Amino acid sequence: MMVSFGQSSGTVPPFDLGDLSAKGSLFLTRPTLMAYTEKRGDILAHAKDLFEVVTKGAVKIEIHQTYPLAEAGRAHRDADARKTTGSTIFIPD
Repeated sequence: MMVSFGQSSGTVPPFDLGDLSAKGSLFLTRPTLMAYTEKRGDILAHAKDLFEVVTKGAVKIEIHQTYPLAEAGRAHRDADARKTTGSTIFIPD
């Protein structure tokens, strides 16, 4: 299965979908967040599941940079300029 998720590095270059069928019953999916969070109940259920696995330590979240909340604009500019990686945390002023 090929999953194309996000485009932070740019668009995915074109390729021949026939290559997938030539290798057997392979699949291509392009999930979008809105398909999984259309209803508020869906968002709450997914958030509960996420916080559960984070609390249990099954998922580790590495914080790579922090910004004071007053510098949110700089954080966005840094992200746009690809100066950030991983998770970013805003610290209240």
